[in-house]
Amino acid sequence: MAASRFCDNLTVSSKILGEQLNFRNGKTAQNRFLKAALTERVSTYDPENPKKHGLPTNFILNLYDKWGHGKFGTILTGNVLVDPTNLESAGNAIIFKEGDGEERRALFTQWAKNMKQDGALAVVQLSHGGRQTPITVEPNPWSASDVKLSGERRFTAFGQPVPLSTEQIKTQIIDRFVYAAKFAYETGFDGVELHGAHGYLLAQFTSPTTNKRTDQYGGSIENRQRIILEIYDAIRAEIPESTGFMVGIKTNSVEFQEQGTTVDDAKVMCQVYEDKGFDFVELSGGTYEKLAFHHMRDSTRNREAFFLEFAEKIRPVFKKTVVYLTGGFRTVKAMVEAIENGATQGIGLGRPITAEPDLPKKIIEGLVASSIKNALDENDFGITNLASNTQMQQMGRTTYQQTNQTPTYGISDFSNEETVNRYKEALKDYTVFMKSMASQNKPIHGVLVFEGIKQEA
Repeated sequence: MAASRFCDNLTVSSKILGEQLNFRNGKTAQNRFLKAALTERVSTYDPENPKKHGLPTNFILNLYDKWGHGKFGTILTGNVLVDPTNLESAGNAIIFKEGDGEERRALFTQWAKNMKQDGALAVVQLSHGGRQTPITVEPNPWSASDVKLSGERRFTAFGQPVPLSTEQIKTQIIDRFVYAAKFAYETGFDGVELHGAHGYLLAQFTSPTTNKRTDQYGGSIENRQRIILEIYDAIRAEIPESTGFMVGIKTNSVEFQEQGTTVDDAKVMCQVYEDKGFDFVELSGGTYEKLAFHHMRDSTRNREAFFLEFAEKIRPVFKKTVVYLTGGFRTVKAMVEAIENGATQGIGLGRPITAEPDLPKKIIEGLVASSIKNALDENDFGITNLASNTQMQQMGRTTYQQTNQTPTYGISDFSNEETVNRYKEALKDYTVFMKSMASQNKPIHGVLVFEGIKQEA
């Protein structure tokens, strides 16, 4: 039975989505589609053994083998961490000097090759968890200030952050980002994206809610943004623009929080990114405290993209820097309109491509008018995020060739009510497991493993 979609009839041409994007450093993306960063959580986790810690597994390589045949213009990795303890989750891939070696370099080299198989640019998203590191992974993570993150994620609280000294900003943050960027360059990637959104460390510096510093890294927008520009300059000192290696950034268009980054703040920061020379900016929004991966108002629901209204206000500052907008796109019609209206140049896709890793290929070839429509609640980020993690684990079980070149092989169809009901039952058991791990102060490594196709008795 065919999966249900948001719409079945293609009412507009998808031709514009297949157009190339030219970056200021000379690189060209074969089309406008960006595979957005999605946390995989299936790399190795062995903090006592640096050489075996944060290594990409076969699940990662197989996963990107599928996306590497999906006809994306640019493919981002999930968030690759630059620090061995300040993680987003146990199971993140990590690039760090203490763990460098032939095995890590061979695995990342293969990862890049898998991403590039049908012409996509391969870009590593570099991230640092900061205060968003689970307490079970690091009880005292680094941050801009000592503002603790309240609440829990996967039933696990967050540690008490330690403010970085100015010297530590250089040695623990800037140097680590530069090392990771050089590693990515040397292992065959086309560029890096600095993760400056969603409340991670760089956003902890740029946001007034988390940056209470009174030195040169706090106070004004210029000061709060300083760390990002110093990272950019340090990377470019090692890898000049003339190499063709791209440096982009993911940034919030808005935070939806009192005293948080506003769209006016974001516009000022994006002007600086344009002037500094960033190759691309990916606009997103929200933080852990105020998730925004759903529609905040009806006006955006009708136009699909979560951050479209904010992107339209920011977009005019960009002249040479390519702009991607990620979050909420489901139909070809909305994607085309966002480009034709000038809100964005590129279309970032996240959760829809875990159900359908070759969605861009199908759209460009005129085979589908939209993504698959989940029977899950699209506004429940928790369950749709878990479901996407599960689908990625399913994709990672086999290579592209083992699926007889069928990228969707073995992936749960969450547009099917029966499959969704079975998944919700499995989720009950997984919830018990997560609560048990959290109560024992143990990190949760991996994802909910679920069989995509009902097994016959």
